[in-house]
Amino acid sequence: MVPMRRTVLVFAGADPSGGAGIAADIVAIAAQGAHALPVITALTVQDNDRVFGVEAVAPELLRRQAQALIDKMAIHAVKIGIPGSAANAAVIAQLIAQLKLLRPDLPVVLDPVLASGHGDVLSRDDAVLALAPLLPVTTVIVPNGPEALALGGAENLRAQGCQNVLVTGGHGDGEVIVNRWFDGAGGEREWRWPRLPGEFHGSGCTLASAIAARLALGQTLPEALDLAQRYCHAALAGAYAIAPGQLMPQRFIQ
Repeated sequence: MVPMRRTVLVFAGADPSGGAGIAADIVAIAAQGAHALPVITALTVQDNDRVFGVEAVAPELLRRQAQALIDKMAIHAVKIGIPGSAANAAVIAQLIAQLKLLRPDLPVVLDPVLASGHGDVLSRDDAVLALAPLLPVTTVIVPNGPEALALGGAENLRAQGCQNVLVTGGHGDGEVIVNRWFDGAGGEREWRWPRLPGEFHGSGCTLASAIAARLALGQTLPEALDLAQRYCHAALAGAYAIAPGQLMPQRFIQ
């Protein structure tokens, strides 16, 4: 009998450098033992450092990409990167609501990509406002420190419907990175990781996708958060260069 793999429906942009967005998601999800179903939200013009342009996919084309998959395949988790536009975010929220009619506990992981590592904006609309319809359908949101601040902090995100918030500390200072999880019950937990030398392209995509894949495999959220962070740290520790600037995480590990 042919083995079946758990699937993660992924909404994200295409990065021609191969380091972030859909390219990162597919490999990170596969490394956990799940299968990515990639739906393109936007085409981007970028290298491993800078984003020069973003062209959102038309909302109806986005819907058709996803619906063809939803109509045939079981979806075990959803991972969301840049929606590309407010209209696309609304479509994604509608699709997730449709999926949750059949599976109310469907895990949804949101990587709220507001800008590239160098601050280049990644949405044609106000990026914060564009994410609004996605927050109530999100199981866990994974912002970095600046993104969490722009979104009003963990308490504000939970008030808007996010059940869990994992704030990553890679954009801070110091020799230790602290990632903090704020759960829906008001509890907190933190992980500490040694800061690695260099800057990395697509680290947030890697972590969020690994979390989604772990949840798709049926792991509990605490276990998924822990193992996904371990995987991400190892991927960054093994990073390689393709050009001067940000390094590419080595995602081909388990």
